[in-house]
Amino acid sequence: MTRWGPFEITRRGLLWGSVTAAGGSVICASGSSVAQSSHLADHSAHSAASPQTGHGSAHGAMITVGEVDEMRNGFETAKLLTEWDTGTVSRLPDGRVLRTFEVEGYDKEIEIAPGIMFPAWTYNGRVPGPSLRATEGDRLRIVFRNSGSHPHSMHFHGIHAARVDGVPGAGLTDPGGEFVYEFDARPFGCHLYHCHALPLKRHIQKGMYGLFVVDPDPARHPELADIARSRLLGTPENAEWQEFAMVMNGFDTNFDSENEVYAVNTVAHAYMKRPIRIVRDRPVRIYLANVVEFDPINSFHLHANFFDYFDQGTTLTPTLKTVDLITQCQAQRGILEFSFKDHEPGLYMFHPHQSEFTELGWSGMFDVVEAIA
Repeated sequence: MTRWGPFEITRRGLLWGSVTAAGGSVICASGSSVAQSSHLADHSAHSAASPQTGHGSAHGAMITVGEVDEMRNGFETAKLLTEWDTGTVSRLPDGRVLRTFEVEGYDKEIEIAPGIMFPAWTYNGRVPGPSLRATEGDRLRIVFRNSGSHPHSMHFHGIHAARVDGVPGAGLTDPGGEFVYEFDARPFGCHLYHCHALPLKRHIQKGMYGLFVVDPDPARHPELADIARSRLLGTPENAEWQEFAMVMNGFDTNFDSENEVYAVNTVAHAYMKRPIRIVRDRPVRIYLANVVEFDPINSFHLHANFFDYFDQGTTLTPTLKTVDLITQCQAQRGILEFSFKDHEPGLYMFHPHQSEFTELGWSGMFDVVEAIA
């Protein structure tokens, strides 16, 4: 059994430790939780509200104590929400866009909760990997270099030839190797990529996954061109939206095939401690994916509001209208659209409706404000 200091880190031990430990730590007593200073370089997506005020004590004060050292991690939870890797753009002889991405796989220890280190396998040194974004019809070229200690690949949920599917014999790359995946960006939607090396559950659980978003080309959808333009990154219509990338994930810290820590974008309670700032009069769009291993489903529940949901994101009309909770199995993903324009400013919670997931790190807050100064 893996131990953290004098404590055995188990799923139930973490949960009940949060109830009994002084300070309400989800890990253990506050003396064993390493408090780190915040190293966020960009607070534009976050409120400065203290986690000890407002709803920070929700769910029985089950919230991690201390701060994760995001500078050491090499990625910031604030920026994971809004960072899109759009690659390097050039033109093919026929005039089409060629969008080239460079991705490197390597081992890296990351901090997933205060004082809890996890030996991850990463794409570009972060978990989740970079959020790749393209436009419907682009030619994509993904250059993958494996600097890790195990064979890895990139399997894209999309349409492509079998020879670039990312499975053994079609892109699986040994340490020190390189493989180039090339295909057209289709269909439009909210997709996923992940390693497809065996054992699959281990490679996914260790952190090898990321969002793959294909924006619709408005010219291909004249009947819904205005909606398509609102999803197309870089357009004035898209700039009106507050868009966020959220990957629901979990971490098995003692390799017992159960997760001890849950999160959205890796760091437990990151958006509970530093809520995501929302301008009340602007609509919100979330690109949401579930990659939690070992649990059959995950969910997303929005407090005090309802949203429209586009399952897989492959339609311009909602799959579900006016819902406040959706469930996703592993690798399922979709787009959520909603607004707080009829709400008063304040802190509004979001979390899964599996209470244990919430208490073990997967919960956050939207800080709805009139405007951002």
